[in-house]
Amino acid sequence: MDSKTTHSLTQFNTLGIKADCLRLVRARQEAELVAICLQAFKQQEPILLIGGGSNIVLTETFEGTAVLVETKGIEVTQGEQCYYLKVEAGEVWHDLINFCLDNEMPGLENLALIPGSVGAAPIQNIGAYGAELAQFCDWVEYLDLVSGEIKRLKGGDCEFAYRESIFKNALKHRAVILRVGFVLPKAWQPNLSYGPLQELSERSQGVTPREVFDCICETRMAKLPDPAVLGNVGSFFKNPVVSQQTFDALKRQYSDIVGYTLDDSKIKLAAGWLIDRAGLKGLSVGNASIHLKQALVIVNKGGCSGQDVCDLARLVIDRIFEQFGVRLEVEPRIIGATGQKELADA
Repeated sequence: MDSKTTHSLTQFNTLGIKADCLRLVRARQEAELVAICLQAFKQQEPILLIGGGSNIVLTETFEGTAVLVETKGIEVTQGEQCYYLKVEAGEVWHDLINFCLDNEMPGLENLALIPGSVGAAPIQNIGAYGAELAQFCDWVEYLDLVSGEIKRLKGGDCEFAYRESIFKNALKHRAVILRVGFVLPKAWQPNLSYGPLQELSERSQGVTPREVFDCICETRMAKLPDPAVLGNVGSFFKNPVVSQQTFDALKRQYSDIVGYTLDDSKIKLAAGWLIDRAGLKGLSVGNASIHLKQALVIVNKGGCSGQDVCDLARLVIDRIFEQFGVRLEVEPRIIGATGQKELADA
């Protein structure tokens, strides 16, 4: 490795981890993106797609091609009841929401300030404050690396679940998302069921989409550190889903435990509450630390390695399991020399 030319990925991951790759290319047009990915795939070269770099933990030099997805473009059509958007993968997610509000097409405002690109959003089925991408996804268009074809999946066929999709499972390592289609109903109804938004629902006068947007932005900025100031990937741990029986048992022991009932009567626990209740805020390994204001966030205090982050994440998971009997999972992708790996192997 020492004799090979490498390229820095430090500025392309929001954790600010110092890491390199063997080849770094920018793809600003679809044709470039397709050609680069197909060439690397045919040569059996590892491929790392980077949008906003807000969902990756780099643990070592990436021995392949890192592709910066920078394709841009938003097209809008409309029917009698809905707006339809075709959005290129390289668009910044938060910029899309601003675009929609500026053009009086509300619906996505609960997902404001989630870092990352549009192309990465379906992979995680991003969600926050009572909303998920799956509610608005009309279709996803992707390059199938095996066949070389460009295919389109309807939203209902993407196997969306909590932080899950077909792109993390059956199409993992096979699909390169090119663009996403969204459908936004013209008959807008505010989603005020979650957290600080409940205060807006108590008002006697109507709530506007911009007010919902502003509330979400203010809440996120108060709780989540700016990656430009303190490196992070936002929420590091998924909210675990448990049975009603498990929740009831925990409730008897911890009366203030935070949980939300899902459609199938399962309970989604607040991972941040579990970490906070276990007294883990400020816990550090090397220069990686649990953020003092938001227990879901791991921050880079300066010069931390991907190994620091992974070791800290494992420590948190073990501590939570020991105290609550609940196993946390991580949200970001752990990236090793040849691609994504499991946290246990990092």
